[in-house]
Amino acid sequence: MKNKQESIFSSKTLTYFLQLAETMNYTQAAQLLGITQPALTQQIKKLERTVGAPLFYSVGKKLHLSDAGRTMLSATHQIYDVLNDATDEIQQTTNANTGVIKIGLLASVEDSAFTHFISEYYLHNPEVKVTFLNMTRHEIWEHLENNEIDLAIMYLPDDTIKNWKPYESRKIIDEQLLFLHHSDKLATRKRVHFRDTIASPWVTYPSSYFLSHILKEAYKNQLVDAPHSVAEFTTPFQLTQFLNRTGVNSALPNSFYQAHQEQIHAYAVAFEPAIQFELAFVYRKGKDQIPRVAQFLEAFDAYLEEEDYLSRVAENRVKLNE
Repeated sequence: MKNKQESIFSSKTLTYFLQLAETMNYTQAAQLLGITQPALTQQIKKLERTVGAPLFYSVGKKLHLSDAGRTMLSATHQIYDVLNDATDEIQQTTNANTGVIKIGLLASVEDSAFTHFISEYYLHNPEVKVTFLNMTRHEIWEHLENNEIDLAIMYLPDDTIKNWKPYESRKIIDEQLLFLHHSDKLATRKRVHFRDTIASPWVTYPSSYFLSHILKEAYKNQLVDAPHSVAEFTTPFQLTQFLNRTGVNSALPNSFYQAHQEQIHAYAVAFEPAIQFELAFVYRKGKDQIPRVAQFLEAFDAYLEEEDYLSRVAENRVKLNE
């Protein structure tokens, strides 16, 4: 017969509990987990029977954690922290010149400089295998939380993560969004007000992407309606191809524009006020002390000391299709 600990920690019960505690929505949690809502409900009820108390309660349509749920959430985070700390402690004793480094790249980030650097890194460190994965914000944070990637390359600040205590960041470059348009009336402007950017349709990233989120918040803060999006794509190359062929507007990071401006058939101008953020490495505390990760980050710093990030992106870009 299974004891209580085996019942609680069997299968993916705690993963299901954490996902529901994060979203507070059975439908959304089930979709993110890739299971049916009844299957999720069954697992949560199983956990509640094991601990002997309800973990959630509803007020109208809104779901809340019970006192028992908050206790379970705190304990679950502590369990994950202990396991992650143990993993990091073990990895810190490994050789800097061997092993695997797993990196999650935010899908909307232009990747040419990183791909080139990793190629150069391999030539000097052939025994270190680098796994480079394109991910959404949600996937990045889930993989960081579960210690499934060593480093994330993403935009900050990101308000989707509420607890920053387990994480650290290292800035790569300061960024800002540029408005890309086809209006001759705006062509000579050095900056453009938000209200002057919504007359024509846009192509954007999906609404769940960081740049769409930060754009929406910027328009909201300026009391201006968000642009009307007629198409959504997940990479800056796709957005650029679409605006080139259709004449719609968009917004892209300055670094991407500076590297690819000869292929972008549109005017570019900064917003007033500017929409600013940064590109950074994000990792769990202590990850940068693991020898192979520390060496990787030091090598990347040296890579940018020889030529800055914008120059690296420009020289390693892949030309867009006409």
